[in-house]
Amino acid sequence: MCVHCSNKRKSVRELSSKAMRLNLLRQHNNLHGLSKPRRSKNKTEPIFPPAVRSFRSGTGVVLRAGDVLIVFLTLFSLLHIMQRASFDSFYLAAALIGTSLFAFFGSLLRIYPAGHDMSFDFSMGKVLQAWVLTAAGLVFVGFATKTTEIYSRLTIGIWFAIVPAGLIIWRLLHFGFMCRLQRKRNKIGKTAIAGAGKLGTHLTNLIEERVLPGMHVSAFYDDHKPKGHRPLPDRDTSVQGTLDDLCDLAKRGEIDCVYVTLPMRAEERIKEIVSRLGEACTKVYVVPDIFLFDLLQSHWISMCGIPLVSIYDSPHDGVQSWAKVVTDYALASIILVFISMPMLLIAAGVKLSSPGPVLFKQRRYGIDGREVVVWKFRTMTVCEDGAVVPQTCKNDSRVTRFGRMLRRTSLDELPQFINVLQGRMSVVGPRPHAVAHNEEYRHLIRGYMLRHKVKPGITGWAQVNGWRGETEELYQMERRIEHDMQYIRNWSVWLDIKIVLLTLFKGFWCEKAY
Repeated sequence: MCVHCSNKRKSVRELSSKAMRLNLLRQHNNLHGLSKPRRSKNKTEPIFPPAVRSFRSGTGVVLRAGDVLIVFLTLFSLLHIMQRASFDSFYLAAALIGTSLFAFFGSLLRIYPAGHDMSFDFSMGKVLQAWVLTAAGLVFVGFATKTTEIYSRLTIGIWFAIVPAGLIIWRLLHFGFMCRLQRKRNKIGKTAIAGAGKLGTHLTNLIEERVLPGMHVSAFYDDHKPKGHRPLPDRDTSVQGTLDDLCDLAKRGEIDCVYVTLPMRAEERIKEIVSRLGEACTKVYVVPDIFLFDLLQSHWISMCGIPLVSIYDSPHDGVQSWAKVVTDYALASIILVFISMPMLLIAAGVKLSSPGPVLFKQRRYGIDGREVVVWKFRTMTVCEDGAVVPQTCKNDSRVTRFGRMLRRTSLDELPQFINVLQGRMSVVGPRPHAVAHNEEYRHLIRGYMLRHKVKPGITGWAQVNGWRGETEELYQMERRIEHDMQYIRNWSVWLDIKIVLLTLFKGFWCEKAY
């Protein structure tokens, strides 16, 4: 064969190979929704995978619409039945403000489900809390605008009492209808868990307890657990085979939904299982093993179409941040009006009892670990704010006689309400520690600095639970930090109000506040 013919056949084979590769690439891009590569003069732009969209169920929209109608139509119906007044512009304004406030507080308390989060009993308390806050807001608006005399107190009182019952009945009907619809359409079938570890068992408990009735985990599948093993001793669900068995059953149509809960270190195995399950008509969910971390306000976010999981974040973001700021400024302003005269008397007592300034100003860590200056009434003969600040102990010689009384009753902290108006502190939050103490404990307690994801507070969850004062042992500071973390994870406006009320009854006096 001549060299020319050989080279010609080689060129044809190369062209055919390139064409096949381009065709396969085009089919792959079309299948996965990838954009075609656009070539510029110097380089080819990268091909990005399709964005993962956040799931939005119509359930939340329907619930919101029903809530608005109940709040609005209940007032309209009462006026029509009782005939005490006409539905004029004033009552229309009350109805509109009421629906807006309830929607606002409902969003803060997360009473509207998304995806499969359809627990009924979990949301009832939140609904009642949202309406109590709404009623309080309406009363506040009425007093602020001096329009309370325009409205019928009997009508408004009955409205406040009936609406919660209507909201609960509406949710009962909606929940029952959704359960029946799900069963009728057979959307929830045989569900399997790929991975019988801690994450798989945790997910199973959530599915069985918090999701729509009818959704049931039929079996576990795991390569490292023997057949018949029961990851949850209190349930009959057991390991039915290996992950290969799961893929075979899915291909035969015997599995409707699979949750992959393998650890992140099994990346290759996850890819293989997901690829094989792609050959079956099965719903597949990959559950990230984020429970390896000590989560703090974890949630999904999207950045340029790329899904991200927040591990450490602040609860005061977006609407929540405005709610926190408004609550702080309102509480601090009202409290300062009542304590202004006592503060003047305390200031005179501090000045007359010992030489030195009235206020003690010390550097503390504020939100995100930024230094702020916190004010207190001076209770000592010294004003220490250096690299080493000894904690106050029992019978401390540095504490003045008048200062000891102030510390026992927490009256020395009253100037911090001014810090709240300055934006340095919050009324409720983790108590701020001296910078020197922060630098000491951040190396001794895991996650210590996470307490600074929110503003420091005048009172907090740890304080109303008795974890304040001197920390002679490390475990005492650890318990305090645990309570601070619980507060940040479960923050809500209602929790802040609860802590303020608890402080009034048991948060001022402390035997350990030397």
